[in-house]
Amino acid sequence: MAVKFEKTGDGTYVLDVCGYVCPHPQIYTKKSLEKMKEGEILEVIFDNPSSKETIMQMCEQAGHEVLEERTEAGKIILKIERG
Repeated sequence: MAVKFEKTGDGTYVLDVCGYVCPHPQIYTKKSLEKMKEGEILEVIFDNPSSKETIMQMCEQAGHEVLEERTEAGKIILKIERG
């Protein structure tokens, strides 16, 4: 099981933390966002429902905006704009 953080395009990144439980998805999301520039987009993919609330709270506190939230095949996907 490996965390996957990669650039998918110009100013867009994906972070796959499926299989991880709290607090790891939130920690990896925070670290990934810190590597990015303001206005860039991070798509976080995870499968631990309880992580959603902590990730969204962390984004709110840090000034990042959650642009989209969706569920696909048991995976939760958050699209976050770096603030």
